[in-house]
Amino acid sequence: MGGHALVLAPSAPALAVNVLDASSLLAAFGALGIAVVLFAETGLLVGFFLPGDSLLFTAGLFSRAGAHAGPHLDLAQVLAAAAVGALAGAQCGYVLGQRGGRTLLARSRNKRLHEGAARAEELLDRYGHARAIVLARFVPVVRTVLNPLAGALGVAPRTFAVWQVAGGLVWTLGLVLAGYALGSVVPNVDRYLLPIVGLVVALSLLPLALELLRGRRRAAAEAGATAGTDGGPR
Repeated sequence: MGGHALVLAPSAPALAVNVLDASSLLAAFGALGIAVVLFAETGLLVGFFLPGDSLLFTAGLFSRAGAHAGPHLDLAQVLAAAAVGALAGAQCGYVLGQRGGRTLLARSRNKRLHEGAARAEELLDRYGHARAIVLARFVPVVRTVLNPLAGALGVAPRTFAVWQVAGGLVWTLGLVLAGYALGSVVPNVDRYLLPIVGLVVALSLLPLALELLRGRRRAAAEAGATAGTDGGPR
């Protein structure tokens, strides 16, 4: 029309975010994304697949200026967001559990989620409420389902609140500061991010593995003592 060609401006590329990739989440949402992801992972059953351990460690790494090629984050904001998201999420999960956690879990057909629920209940039965609540923070999936299970099983509100705060702070602040410290001593550490994150996840399972080993040893010792008593002179 009128000799003028219609020129269309190129559209802006869509922002693709991989929710399973910590680097992608942090690049897109920064510290706010940490709070949201940890809240979902620890408070809502639908968040069991989210990468809590790797997200915390990578966020700490990205808080060290010049040690990586990713986005730079403010350490104080990362620490605050991690603590708020994890603590608020766990408390939310507990309240949801009080109001029908068993029903919510029964409606899910995800095998991994039900396996995590079985492990969470085993932790509560074997180690007591306080220790189980702390240990669960370090086990993927279990940290998602233990909170609503604790509410459904009637764990005392004060007991749950005290120990979920203790475990949540050790988990979040510990992993963030570990990433921050590593970024200060290893140049271009983000090149080795995948194997490091794998190691972090493996180490996060170490407390549970030690507790399971101690539990088996105690059970074997008790079984041996019982057998000795039963087989003794009458």
